[in-house]
Amino acid sequence: MSHREFMNIALELAKKAYDMGEVPVGAVVVKNGRVVGRGYNTRENEQNALGHAEINAINDACKTLGSWRLDGCTLYVTLEPCPMCAGAIINSRIDTVVYSLIDFKAGAMGGKLDLTNSGLNHTPEIIVGVGEKESLALLDCFFEKLRNKK
Repeated sequence: MSHREFMNIALELAKKAYDMGEVPVGAVVVKNGRVVGRGYNTRENEQNALGHAEINAINDACKTLGSWRLDGCTLYVTLEPCPMCAGAIINSRIDTVVYSLIDFKAGAMGGKLDLTNSGLNHTPEIIVGVGEKESLALLDCFFEKLRNKK
């Protein structure tokens, strides 16, 4: 499967978050062409600050693979990871991160800051822009709906 096909799976998970009233972000972890972890935002529904799509996908992948080390894996996510998620990505040794949208307010892989270029013990490869239009449309729709509620 291609980067685009895996990102489409992450987009479907983002839509699930949207339907639950969560900020629509989805993520998948892939190893050897197989999805080993899935996640979407659950912060509001679970009232847990750790309920980010990336954290949930990494957690799922660790359980699937029976290891906290996710070397050889690629993470696909619909929005640039925040500092917490970037830290989890670095600590889990994920090889590659593919994300759709740069987050200039809270992104930690090039948007607001760049933890991947700070001399930490692991530096994943970063690919930006896969599924950008779809991710942006979903987020725009979500936040427009939220503004209209107020």
